[in-house]
Parts: sequence; C-alpha cells; structure tokens
Amino acid sequence: MPAPGVACNGCGVCCAWAPCPLGMLVSGRRRGRCRALRWDATQRLYRCAMVSQPRRVWRWWPRWAEPALQRLARRWISAASGCDADLTAARSD
Repeated sequence: MPAPGVACNGCGVCCAWAPCPLGMLVSGRRRGRCRALRWDATQRLYRCAMVSQPRRVWRWWPRWAEPALQRLARRWISAASGCDADLTAARSD
C-alpha cells in the first residue's frame, strides 16, 4: 500500500475495505469489497471497472453514455490525486 498522497499502485486495499460513493451504488452496500474492483492480470494490479469497463458492471448502461460514466468514476475515486486510504493492510492466512 502506498503512503498517503503517493500515486495509486493498484493494491486494491481501499476498494476491498469500503466502496466509494459510486461503488456504494454499484455494490449496494457501504462496507466490504466493491463489486467493481477487478484484478488486471496483464498489469498485475487492481483497477476500478467503473473506469476501465463500466458496461461489464452495469450491462444496461448505454454505450453512448459510457465516457460520461468513466469521467464520473474517475472523479469519485479521486483518480490521479494520490492515495487517501489511511489503512493498515494485513495478510490473513
């Protein structure tokens, strides 16, 4: 997990802990893993599907409106503004 303010490294800890406002709509919950959290095996990191592939999460979303949803998702997850998750990650075996 990156230090607060450092660029996102795709660890997924924040989205696994609790969804953002858009993630609450997507997941239907306020705690726990966001349903839009996806592992990108090629890049070997987690990504928000509402940014990368929103229609895979909301199949009913019109294709023509996909760019607007992606912009909204970037804003709500505060993309490119640095990590703001003040969490401690621990491995459970």
